[in-house]
Amino acid sequence: MADSSSEDDIPLGQLKAKPAARPDGAASSSASPSTARARKRHNPNYAEASDADGDDDDDFAPSPPPKKKKKKVKKESNGSSSSTKKAKKEKNGGKKKAAAKKKSASSAKKPAAKKELKKMDKAERISHAMQAYLWWNADNPPKGCQWVKMEHAGVSFPEAYKPHGVKMLYDGEEVELTPVEEEAATFFAGMDPEGMHLGNPKTAPIFIKNFMADFKAVLGKGHVIKKFDKCDFGPIRRHLEEQKMVKKATSDAERKRNKDAKNVTMFRFGYSLVDGHLEKVGNYNMEPPSAFRGRGEHPKMGKLKQRVAPEQVMINVSECAPVPRCPVPGHAWGEARHDPTVQWLCQWTENINQQNKYMQLAAQSSFKGKSDRSKYNKAARLCGNIDKIRKDYRKNLKSKEHEVRQVATAMWVIDRLALRVGGEKDTEAEADTVGCCSLRVEHLKFDPNNEGEGNMEIELEFLGKDSMLFKQTIDFGSQLYTENNGMGEQVFKNFQLFCKKKKPKDEVFDDLTPTILNDHLKGIMEGLSAKVFRTYNASKTLQDELMKTEQTAGWKRLDATEKTVEYNNANREVAILCNHQKSVSKAQEATLDNLGSKLEKLKSQKKTLKKILKVLTEGKKDDIKKIPLKKDPAQLVEKATKALEKAKKMKDKAKTKEEKIAATEQDEKAKLLKKQVAEVKFNEMHLWATVPNKEQVTKKIIAWNEKIKKMEMNIKHKDDNKEVSLGTSKLNYMDPRISVAWCKRNEVPIEKVFSKTMRDKFNWAMAVPPEWQFNEEIAKQG
Repeated sequence: MADSSSEDDIPLGQLKAKPAARPDGAASSSASPSTARARKRHNPNYAEASDADGDDDDDFAPSPPPKKKKKKVKKESNGSSSSTKKAKKEKNGGKKKAAAKKKSASSAKKPAAKKELKKMDKAERISHAMQAYLWWNADNPPKGCQWVKMEHAGVSFPEAYKPHGVKMLYDGEEVELTPVEEEAATFFAGMDPEGMHLGNPKTAPIFIKNFMADFKAVLGKGHVIKKFDKCDFGPIRRHLEEQKMVKKATSDAERKRNKDAKNVTMFRFGYSLVDGHLEKVGNYNMEPPSAFRGRGEHPKMGKLKQRVAPEQVMINVSECAPVPRCPVPGHAWGEARHDPTVQWLCQWTENINQQNKYMQLAAQSSFKGKSDRSKYNKAARLCGNIDKIRKDYRKNLKSKEHEVRQVATAMWVIDRLALRVGGEKDTEAEADTVGCCSLRVEHLKFDPNNEGEGNMEIELEFLGKDSMLFKQTIDFGSQLYTENNGMGEQVFKNFQLFCKKKKPKDEVFDDLTPTILNDHLKGIMEGLSAKVFRTYNASKTLQDELMKTEQTAGWKRLDATEKTVEYNNANREVAILCNHQKSVSKAQEATLDNLGSKLEKLKSQKKTLKKILKVLTEGKKDDIKKIPLKKDPAQLVEKATKALEKAKKMKDKAKTKEEKIAATEQDEKAKLLKKQVAEVKFNEMHLWATVPNKEQVTKKIIAWNEKIKKMEMNIKHKDDNKEVSLGTSKLNYMDPRISVAWCKRNEVPIEKVFSKTMRDKFNWAMAVPPEWQFNEEIAKQG
């Protein structure tokens, strides 16, 4: 039989009451050894028990020493020295005991503080949950299938057009328009008259001609509007500008409501269930109707993109999944399919180019990840085959068969100049973009600088993909193209031969088509294409350039920021090779101008600091009194703060259009004041409120040297890359594992190289070791 005095079976609530029945710390004389052992083994947490009961923790805290005793000791301290010492000793001992008791009481009262987890919203929680799925460790679907089960909610359609009622003018008179006609007119009014389409003398006529053709089709025959010259879209354009002002006045509460409304749509349409795991959907919002813009001098720019109806949309789900309900009342999907061999979720055809459009999973999905890894592994196979391929086409560069020689020359161009294959295009339906096979004589200019006989330069100038200008002067006789049997001189002679006795509009490779070239590439290596060459060259160039910098003297002394600059330089070499360009925006130009002004100011401030140091060294009192001091910007700061507060209140109270416009104007004034405060602080940040000493000035001069160095580096980086798209190479052509391994090897945070979007997209590449290299071995991974 168990000991009746044991606490094993006593409820925690009763344990609390037990000690209160006897003096604190006194043990029961009748307690058996087994009871004592039991009490030692089972040490109940009274703090937790009291929490459960709802009683006060102080019931079990040690009693504090009586206050009267303290007073008595204080009175006795006025007596003899011996009694004083004794009283002090007793007092100190009492304090220590009280402190010890207080400490034990507080430890009994307060449990260890728990570290709170970061609060995440629903979207962040879902994103973290999806990251738990490691597709590269999961089983693959059956051969030829992309998935086994797939379920989603379809595509979200834009809201129906709401007429604003503002009338356009024709020949000075207001014109009544139906909602459909008004919507078309609003598309044109929304275009910037000074922008890249209407502000460009080459593109404006194309845009206007196409728009008017479609606009008159909407208006119908017999409508008063006939000629563009008599149309005045000014009233609608001014209305749209007002709406922008109104939108800027959105209060925090309205902004939250708008975000919540967007989240409702995202949580409904933005996710798909694929083979039992959640995947993010990319473009779940249907493209709204608008005026087609296109890129470059697209021949169809200005045409009206029509609103897509649910009846035009084909849904793709698994047979066991329910077909999603159409979100537009009174409408239904055009067709439901169950095709696991394709990746798309929805498909429709747009009216401008009659091309199929797709709703697919997002860039960070397993579908895209598998495709990316396979693409880079395929490119890595070239590492083991590139010598054989180059040997083959170099031999054929001198072939007596014209077609064989053209194929070999095209291979050289794709390999060394990273050109795309290109193909025949209907220039009335598509932009006149050019690749290797579609090069015309007019795109080549021999000896562009008129250097005379012996010159082997050719200037290549044409519009590449997305109408981006490719303009490079290639010196085929340079060491870059002739060393290691590069055959640059022979390629130059071939181009001369191919262009001989031809008109400017004639094709250079007249015996070569994209089909012939692609078949030839596939015959050399399974799956080989011009894009595989571009991916291989981009990845190999990045790896080689990074390794060169790592072998330079003083590399290990560089910090993470300086190493990142070198990485960006290597990235830029790849972007130039692949002709990844971008147009310079007004915002970029403004940023560079602003940074340039700041740099000049920093240099001026450094000169002032040197003058101050000289004055302090010389020690002349009159000169020291003249040292400039920092002014207190408190009044300006207060003024800006009050202006921002006023703007916020106006936004919160604004109900009408006029009130919202007034709130936006007030907000812009407040931001201008805030900018002035920042400028004042920047202009005087090198000064002190009181006269400094020599040590302070010397330290600040050193700090200013660092600031100037960093800003010069930043300006150079931005200026060098303003026309080069580094992101395109990172996202599509450079194997991300090269960058991840480089970061690990050189202790550079991955955030300095990859944005969050890229880190999510390339999550499969993050586990590679520091010594990882892009070579033929990784091709075996599939």
